[in-house]
Amino acid sequence: MNLLIMGLPGAGKGTQASKIVDAFGVAHISTGDMFRAAMANQTEMGTLAKSFIDKGELVPDEVTNGIVKERLAENDIAEKGFLLDGYPRTIEQAFALDQTLSDLGIELDGVINIEVDPSCLLERLSGRIIHRETGETFHKVFNPPVGDYNEDDYYQREDDKPETVKRRLDVNIAQGEPIINHYREKGLVFDIEGNQDINDVFEDVKKVISSLNN
Repeated sequence: MNLLIMGLPGAGKGTQASKIVDAFGVAHISTGDMFRAAMANQTEMGTLAKSFIDKGELVPDEVTNGIVKERLAENDIAEKGFLLDGYPRTIEQAFALDQTLSDLGIELDGVINIEVDPSCLLERLSGRIIHRETGETFHKVFNPPVGDYNEDDYYQREDDKPETVKRRLDVNIAQGEPIINHYREKGLVFDIEGNQDINDVFEDVKKVISSLNN
């Protein structure tokens, strides 16, 4: 079973990825893990990636694509299948992945797309507040401080402010839509309603994967 998982920040993609790996035994391939392993093992692409990172530069697509290809060529993929998480991030990377899978004789079975309305994600992601004195973290909606509280006693990190979160969501939407459309044209996309209980989301995910296994 060879899968991609996609979803906007805050949609619960990471949680569902962990559940899929635990339940179905596929190899979880995340970009961060791949980069760390390739650099630690001093593979050709890992060494090349490190040369850019050490200079504080972005790793070019061709190197990222090469690291993905190295990982997908490993023996455990043929035995267990994979869940690719965090890649492709651009339509160019999606085209490169198509070529990689073709070169390796691997077929992609499906794309699990965790869908949550962006306005709900904005509320989820921009609600975090931190107490100035204790450093305790709360959420304005989902985990507010007990009782009445003085907002002046709390602050938000720049990354958690609504305008920053909205920009991040807008970028992810702009990058993700062409990728989803690309795989939708291939009949590979399975949309999952993400704005429900985590376990209910996973029940829907399991139904999709079970149908692909039959």
